[in-house]
Amino acid sequence: MLSATEMAEIRRTIEHAETPRSACIDAMRIVQRFHGYVSDEALQDLSTLLEMDASELDSVATFYNLIYRKPVGEHVILLCDSVSCWIMGHDTIRQHLERRLGITVGRTTADNRYTLLTIPCLGACDRAPSMMIDDTLYGPLSAEKIDEILETHRDVPEGGPWNDR
Repeated sequence: MLSATEMAEIRRTIEHAETPRSACIDAMRIVQRFHGYVSDEALQDLSTLLEMDASELDSVATFYNLIYRKPVGEHVILLCDSVSCWIMGHDTIRQHLERRLGITVGRTTADNRYTLLTIPCLGACDRAPSMMIDDTLYGPLSAEKIDEILETHRDVPEGGPWNDR
């Protein structure tokens, strides 16, 4: 399942770790970079390299909310649902994002471009409510600001999820 390139990169990561198992998150992030998520098959392959049981790896993967265990879209939108973001309007922001993308939290757009997920904290309470698209943090958010942000990420063909304005 893992390519020779992935295996080589994971082995290099393990070489710099105190123990093979201490490289497990980095190894899963490598797999995720190549495939978009970490499949059961990848966990099996990693278990041998990391000297861990696949169930142990699954426990780490499901605890660490930036490891995706199922396919996600090309871009992942992480909407913060911390207390600060809730107080500052998370629910309104979530509803607006769901309407604009045509999906609910936990889903991927039909064109496979965007997955909308919540995250317990983005560490941006001073910019609440906030979200990340891929590696870019945005906030404070409003419906208007979200519309502007989505326009800058508008790499979908005509008829995409937010052309209904």
